[in-house]
Amino acid sequence: MIVAPSLLSCDFLNIESELKKFDTAKDIWFHLDIMDSHFVPNLTFGSPIIKNMSKRTSHKLDAHLMVTNPDFFIEDMKDLGLHNFTFHWEAATHHDRLIQKAKQYYPSVGVSLNPSTPVNVIPDYILSKLDLVLLMSVNPGFGGQSFIEGVVDKVKELNNLKKKYNLNFEIQVDGGVNDKNAKTLSEAGATNLVAGSFIFKSDDYLKQIELLRS
Repeated sequence: MIVAPSLLSCDFLNIESELKKFDTAKDIWFHLDIMDSHFVPNLTFGSPIIKNMSKRTSHKLDAHLMVTNPDFFIEDMKDLGLHNFTFHWEAATHHDRLIQKAKQYYPSVGVSLNPSTPVNVIPDYILSKLDLVLLMSVNPGFGGQSFIEGVVDKVKELNNLKKKYNLNFEIQVDGGVNDKNAKTLSEAGATNLVAGSFIFKSDDYLKQIELLRS
């Protein structure tokens, strides 16, 4: 299980020291919620901060683009050291073209679905091209929201499609993830859990990561 601490919940005034607390952790990604104050009603960090982050950690950077124009960001962010680039299905029209373009620059490319967007909107041939599918378990835009229980069924449905077509994409879940629902999500098929408040409101970040895995 990959755990992806969401830096939206970290201490923004001490990001470098926050990153260092994860130096000895294994199999984690740093999840970056990039918002444009248009697709979602919030605005977060941009390219200069992300570029500096990439110089201060060896962990993979996982960009979640909550933006209206993901096409623009594909090239704008290509030199920032990102491992994964995820855009929202709802924000795009030409999904296949965007995926092909992003794969020129990023080792991993994913799409994200809002809680109300069904899994079956993604055609099978698109699923076969993806490295990750992110299922939002809260409405995107702000951290600290409560987990939407119905997303567990979406994880199961997506995992069934993954098995049916013998695919290898990560099933990532983001929003309200904690030690109370992590096991259920894992059993449903999730392979990558994003956690913000659950990790950063603790005094021991590494312990919280292990709680999610146990």
